[in-house]
Amino acid sequence: MAGPPAPAQALVLNASYEPLCVVSGRRAVVLVLTQKAVAVADGDGVLHSERTDVTVPVVVRLTRFVRVPYRGAVPLTRRAVFARDGHRCVYCGAPATSLDHVIPKSRGGPHAWDNVVSACGRCNHVKADRGIAELGWRLRRAPVAPTGAAWHIVGAKRVDPRWRPFLGGDEADEALWGTPA
Repeated sequence: MAGPPAPAQALVLNASYEPLCVVSGRRAVVLVLTQKAVAVADGDGVLHSERTDVTVPVVVRLTRFVRVPYRGAVPLTRRAVFARDGHRCVYCGAPATSLDHVIPKSRGGPHAWDNVVSACGRCNHVKADRGIAELGWRLRRAPVAPTGAAWHIVGAKRVDPRWRPFLGGDEADEALWGTPA
């Protein structure tokens, strides 16, 4: 197969349309060609072979239901924290550029979802290793661990806007795209 490079990623949905994971565009084509999945939304790229042309999908749905025995907690990553907090500083509302521990690690604060927030450089520098009560600050929104299948997709290198209808209408919509559902 030759042609323009395939899109970097495709969203894989279970047979029940639940988001499962993100795979490469090439892997998505293989899933479709082996009839393990069907294309739900086509992408822009086309892969060419000697006998056929295949449009690279950006969303595929598995033909058989895959039971996910237990979906663990959403991994705590920089990207996910920024998405949860809307890419804004939880102290002043400015664009976030760093992460901050509400209770500083130097004072025993855990590196956990309910203690890590996004912050602008100025607020992070002023706060340093002090608690927010010492400064008289308040959080605009309490930090909590996100839930739902869509949050496992946040770790993808890029989130394609064409995935939006398949990632649900919960808080992930606002976090991933900055607009309410």
